[in-house]
Amino acid sequence: MAENLTKRDIVLKIYQKTGYSQKEVRDTVQMTLDTIADALSDGRNVELRNFGVFEVQKRKARVGRNPNKPDKDVIIPTRAVVKFKAGKVLKTRLKTLDLSKLEH
Repeated sequence: MAENLTKRDIVLKIYQKTGYSQKEVRDTVQMTLDTIADALSDGRNVELRNFGVFEVQKRKARVGRNPNKPDKDVIIPTRAVVKFKAGKVLKTRLKTLDLSKLEH
């Protein structure tokens, strides 16, 4: 299974490809993520061309079950969730993915 990509990995990769310091890259990456998070928490979708769209959606309230007390219903309230839809270029790149890397 492929290992996860971390924010640190992103910073190091950009640092190695550019002449910017790790601090500048780290700060820029963090500002980018903060800007995305701010938009999503304001209920705005984030569209990144050729990559994808982060969409804020409303999940309806529902009844759930506590596995420790299956006889008692738990009300799960309405809430906002973020869904990701891959863009055209990313979908094309995913078609070449070696699926054996995804097996757990």
